[in-house]
Amino acid sequence: MGSIVVLGGAGGVGRVAVEALTALPDSSSIVVADARPEAVRSVIDELGDPRLAAATVDVTNQAALASFLGGADVVLNCVGPFYRFGPPTLAAAIEAEVNYVDICDDLDATRAMMALDEDARSAGVTALIGMGNSPGLANIFVKMCAEQLLDELHTAEICHVHGGETSEGAAVLKHRIHAMVDPVPLFIDGEFVEVHQLDDDGARHVREIDFAGVGPTVVHPYPHPETITLPAAFPTLTRATNLGSVYPLAYFAMTQALVRSGMADDRPISLPDTAGTQVQVAPIDATVALLQRERPRLLAEAGVTEPGGCLRVQVTGVVDGEPHTYVCSLNSQGAGAGEGTGIPAALGAALMQRGILGETPGVYPPEAIVPVDDILNLASTVVSTLGIGRAGAGHGAAGIPLTIEHTSPDGTTEIIPMALG
Repeated sequence: MGSIVVLGGAGGVGRVAVEALTALPDSSSIVVADARPEAVRSVIDELGDPRLAAATVDVTNQAALASFLGGADVVLNCVGPFYRFGPPTLAAAIEAEVNYVDICDDLDATRAMMALDEDARSAGVTALIGMGNSPGLANIFVKMCAEQLLDELHTAEICHVHGGETSEGAAVLKHRIHAMVDPVPLFIDGEFVEVHQLDDDGARHVREIDFAGVGPTVVHPYPHPETITLPAAFPTLTRATNLGSVYPLAYFAMTQALVRSGMADDRPISLPDTAGTQVQVAPIDATVALLQRERPRLLAEAGVTEPGGCLRVQVTGVVDGEPHTYVCSLNSQGAGAGEGTGIPAALGAALMQRGILGETPGVYPPEAIVPVDDILNLASTVVSTLGIGRAGAGHGAAGIPLTIEHTSPDGTTEIIPMALG
């Protein structure tokens, strides 16, 4: 037994990851590291596990962070936005020679961290990046279909929606804004096509998806990294797309409207305060503050009273030369983005600590090194131990409902109800 350091352990995702780790016996020490000591103490007092330890850390100081991480078994990075904090934090872990797991869902940061592969190999460090929901479980579902259900994988279409959380932090909102600004690579007919969520080229890929437990929702192109990592892992893949949304839709639409109006700019502008003194304010920070202020009103107007979401992964391929389609739907009704991302992150960190993620150092996405059965079995253990999900939710099973819908070559469909937990 050894130690896992959870960076951002007092945040919305990090706190869930810490709680999930307490449901497992692997660590003698789980370090809750955050820039806010009061929030750290609150998490430790609330969870009450004697293995929890507090630490105050500034992830912007790479040298100090590397020194802090030295001696840990694994560092789990939950500090976002990852386009800002992902690559330097991984670099600090490599410098400290500590294995690394994160929940990076920013495409540009994923590319930057994959570029650190040689450094990680030289240091003997294994890094698992993007081990959240999408990316993360989405990659695992594609891998499950490719390895266990199909002879040959052809397409993977990932769709996701979540909402209803009482509040959202600045990092979450800035990631979403980043997704609306940055180019989105889609892998279509064996080639990469670059679109933008808010432009006409992105509008051509907008779809309405009937999500389990959520209902029909319009989803938009998202620059999550599965579209670049899955084709590298599965050479027979000809299509990989990622589409997403957030509810209530009025909240998502307000975010899009603010971005269209130029309010995603991070360059400060000078504005007078109430006393007439000029202050520097970045438009994106004003956008975040406005969305946080308006969120309770928009939730109430939409009648949204609890968090929830759904990850839907549609995969096609062939078995004995015949076409088959599988749709995996993970319905997290009653649980928000924190649970959907924090639990998979903790599972990745636990598997890393157990030495299950391979013997070759380097930087990897989930489909490259995470064994399907190991992580799904561990997920069931954690979800059951924590009592997440509700009996009767979705398909009459406790835990988080997971449904696999199979369409055979003759067009008949069978539903396979399952559950994590």
